[in-house]
Amino acid sequence: MENTKTDLNVLIKRRYEELEELKNKGFEPYAYSFDTNSYSEDIKNNFSEYENNTVRISGRIMAIRRMGKASFAHIMDFTGRIQIYLKKDEIGEEYAAFKLMDIGDIIGVEGFVFKTRTGEITVHANKLSLLAKSIRPLPIPKEVEDDKGEKTIYDQFADKELRYRQRYVDLIVNPDVKKVFILRSRIVTTIRNFLDERGLLEVETPILQPLYGGAAAKPFITHHNTLDVDLYLRIADELYLKRLIVGGFDGVYEISKDFRNEGMDRSHNPEFTMLELYAAYKDYNWMMNFVEEIFENICTKVFGKTEFTFEGKTIDFKRPWKRINYVDSIKDKTGVDVINSSEEELKKLLKNIRLDTSAISGKAKLIDEIFSQTVEPDLVQPTFVVDYPLILSPLAKKHRSKEEIVERFEGYVAGKELCNAFSELNDPIDQRQRFEEQVKQKSAGDEEAHPVDEDFIRAMEYGMPPMAGLGIGIDRLIMLFTSQSSIRDVIFFPQMKPEQIA
Repeated sequence: MENTKTDLNVLIKRRYEELEELKNKGFEPYAYSFDTNSYSEDIKNNFSEYENNTVRISGRIMAIRRMGKASFAHIMDFTGRIQIYLKKDEIGEEYAAFKLMDIGDIIGVEGFVFKTRTGEITVHANKLSLLAKSIRPLPIPKEVEDDKGEKTIYDQFADKELRYRQRYVDLIVNPDVKKVFILRSRIVTTIRNFLDERGLLEVETPILQPLYGGAAAKPFITHHNTLDVDLYLRIADELYLKRLIVGGFDGVYEISKDFRNEGMDRSHNPEFTMLELYAAYKDYNWMMNFVEEIFENICTKVFGKTEFTFEGKTIDFKRPWKRINYVDSIKDKTGVDVINSSEEELKKLLKNIRLDTSAISGKAKLIDEIFSQTVEPDLVQPTFVVDYPLILSPLAKKHRSKEEIVERFEGYVAGKELCNAFSELNDPIDQRQRFEEQVKQKSAGDEEAHPVDEDFIRAMEYGMPPMAGLGIGIDRLIMLFTSQSSIRDVIFFPQMKPEQIA
């Protein structure tokens, strides 16, 4: 480890010396701008249109091959890589500057497009500009092929924790990572366009809230000095979006960051992205069809297909999705009716499947854990789990024909929950009773129970139309469509322990 640090320090020292030499020769190592007019992939994909034409391209040097009075290099721009060719006799003093450049430096090139004798599309440089001198060497992987044709990669930037901490390096040296985040952006844009085209209005609601609500979660707490009050980072957008429905909007949505002070694992990050939408005068039956449309639209508009492979399983998003009943699905797996079972009976069931119940408080959490352990893993193909126990859903409307059940569904794919939706509760008296029941659960030790939001009840008392509501976890959705097994691989800068920088 010490030798590695020493070697790195030597390389950094050499680059500082190159930097000073460039300045002494009159070259500005950190430019103000460069007028780029072409990109590598466009040039390569449309060579006949670019051949012999002058282009101005910019990018980061990723490989250099020097040959005395001529050199080749590969530069990488946002779209990909392309070769450049430089001759000392043609660019003069700029070639002397190029001899002081390294892998990682960002340059601008003006020149004409041609093919080398080996058929590689290349930009023959007439002018060269250094745009940013790289002081710290990139961890460029090296590929070595033996006499049997087998390839071995050395010095690969593969350490997961290092990649998450230094995402900027990860994006430079691992091109597939960049593709994941480009797809993420395209998927979110596709969702937004789909909702806009159907008349829903994109809105913004507060991140800092005097009361947290809209989900069962432990919040982050902060303090506002001027008001001298504690505030909470939102755990959900729900209650504010519903206030807008009371105010007369027929359909609203928000794609936003939510924050929950919870554990971190492959599918949980304390800061995450959610889509929440509410449609007045609709119910959960309508919303199930709408969710199918959202997913099918992503499939066709972004990928041109409905079948995907995730963790070795083929998943088809073509409509219609399978529908199963929440309580019945548990009974099918365990033989137990969780609605009519006591807490002790539920704890016994969990112990029978070898699960420690000491940290689980309340009947609602026990039921949820039983479902997670017995049913959830088998929900591989897109499936709606419908009609949840009332005790699990303090904001959903009671089922129109079933006792102790609410009109709620969750969408599962590959054993993971991707969305949650209700026929929303719009009775203020019923809502108050449910809030008060949540307060009892909090007093009994449930840190994630919902507080009473008096202003929200007041809004409901003015008259809240019937509506359907939906939440989709964007990060998990991106994981699925890009075949990533960890939420950290679809978040640019996931939460990490503080780094100890020497």
